[in-house]
Amino acid sequence: MIIEPGHMTIAAWRDLRGGTPATLDPATAPLIAESAAAVTRILAHHTPVYGINTGFGKLASVRIDDADLTALQRNIVLSHAAGVGDPAPVPVVRLMMGLKLASLARGASGVRPATVALLEAMLHRDLIPLVPAQGSVGASGDLAPLAHMTAAMIGVGEVFVKGERRPAEAALADAGLAPVALGPKEGLAMLNGTQFSTAYALHALIEAERLYRSALVTGILSTEAAKGSDAPFDARIHELRGHKGQIETAAALRALMEGSAIRASHRVDDLRVQDPYCLRCQPQVMGAVLDLLRQAAATLTIEANGVSDNPLIFAETDEALSGGNFHAEPVAFAADMIALALCEIGSLAERRIAMLVDPALSGLPAFLTPEPGLHSGFMIPQVTAAALVSENKQRAMPASIDSIPTSANQEDHVSMAAHGARRLEAMASNVDAILGIELLAGAQGCDFHAGLASSPPIEAVRERLRAAVPTLKGDRYMAPDMEAAIALVRSGALVTALDLPGVAP
Repeated sequence: MIIEPGHMTIAAWRDLRGGTPATLDPATAPLIAESAAAVTRILAHHTPVYGINTGFGKLASVRIDDADLTALQRNIVLSHAAGVGDPAPVPVVRLMMGLKLASLARGASGVRPATVALLEAMLHRDLIPLVPAQGSVGASGDLAPLAHMTAAMIGVGEVFVKGERRPAEAALADAGLAPVALGPKEGLAMLNGTQFSTAYALHALIEAERLYRSALVTGILSTEAAKGSDAPFDARIHELRGHKGQIETAAALRALMEGSAIRASHRVDDLRVQDPYCLRCQPQVMGAVLDLLRQAAATLTIEANGVSDNPLIFAETDEALSGGNFHAEPVAFAADMIALALCEIGSLAERRIAMLVDPALSGLPAFLTPEPGLHSGFMIPQVTAAALVSENKQRAMPASIDSIPTSANQEDHVSMAAHGARRLEAMASNVDAILGIELLAGAQGCDFHAGLASSPPIEAVRERLRAAVPTLKGDRYMAPDMEAAIALVRSGALVTALDLPGVAP
C-alpha cells in the first residue's frame, strides 16, 4: 500500500495495522527535502529558534552552540525514552510509525529525507520498535513512546522482528540498515506529535466497529431465542425520529431477521405485547453507538492526516512557528467517545443474556438448561458477563476531563489522550467476551425451538458455532466453550460475509 499524507482513510490505516507492507508516496519527496533545507537556512541566521538551537520545554531559553546541535537531538531521544509498562502491541506501533511517516511527509517538520527513509524502511521490513505503553500525558506530544520509537532508529533499545525481541542496532544491521545520526530539529520532530495516542485510538475504533457489527448478529440471535418481535425494527418508526445510525441499524436488524421461521411461528399468536428494552430498543441504542463511532472516526481521520509536532517549518518563508498542535485533546475526546460506545455495546448485550436465562422473561428453561436444578447451565456465564460490563463502566469514565501539570508547569494542561486511548483495548477485549457469551446463550436458546430455523445469515452463524461448540445438554466444563465462542467473535467471522453498517461515511 502507498501512504498518501493528507489523504489516508480508516480503511487504509486498518490495512497498515494488519501488516500490509507500506511505502511512502514518492510525490512527497520534494516537500520533505525543502522542509529540511529550510532548517539549514534558518540556522544560518544564528538567531534562537525553539527546538533547533535551544533547549526544550522549560529549558527553551537556553541557547545551544552550533557544535552541540547533533548531540542535542540525540540527547532528547535518550532522555525522553522513559516509558514504562508492557510493550505496546505490534499492530499499534505499526500504526504509530505509519502516522509519523504521514506527518513528516507533509513537509512541515524539517526532517531530512534520509531520516524519513529509515523509518519507512523499518516499517516496510517489519522492524517494529519496542515501545513501553505507559508514560505519555498526551500533550507536548506522546514524548516517551515516540522517543522509544526514535531510539531504535539511532540503534538504541529493542525492536520486534517476526515476534522476536532483538537489540535495535543488530536488527538494523541484519536488515542492511544503518542507525541515523539525527540532525538539527529532527529529534524534536520525531518525538513531538500525537501519533501514539492516535494509533491506539484508531486501533480501538477498528475493533469497536467489528464489535458493533457482531452485536447486531448476537442481538438477533437472542431475539430469536426469546421469540421476540421484529416490529420494533420497522423502518417507519425510525424515519420519524431521523437519526442516521438508528435508521441504518434498524435496516440491518430487519435484514438479519428476514426469512426466519422462528419469527413466523409466533407472528399471529404472539402473547407478549412488548419485548424488553434490550430487544426492542436495539436500533436506538446501537444506532447511537454507530453515530458516536462515526463522530470519533471523523476526528481521528483528520488527526491522522494532520501535522502535530512543534515548531512547524514553513519553507516558503523560512519560518519556524511554535504552536500547540501536539496537544491531543481531539484524540482524547474521540477516545472517550469510543469508550462510551464499547461500554454500551457490552451493557446491552449483557442485558439480553440476563433476559435469556430468566424464564419469566424469555419463556425458556431457567438458565437455558433442560434440567434446571440438577444443572446450572448459563447461570455463571451471565455473572461473568455482568462482571465484565462493570469493569467497562469503571473504565469508561472520561479521560479527557483529567489534567496534571508537567515540565515544571510549562506544560500546565494536558489531554491524557494516551491512556484514554490505551484503556480501549482492554474494554474491547471485555466486549469480545460478553458477545461470545451471548453467542452461546442465543444459540442455546434457539436450540429449544427444534424444527424451526432462523434466517439464513443467523443459521450460518449457528452452524459455525456448533461446529466448535455442541449444544449444552448438561453441565460441563464451560471455559473451553466460552474460549471458542470468544475467538469466533474476535476473528470477525460472524460478520465477514454480511453487509452491515460501518464507521465510514
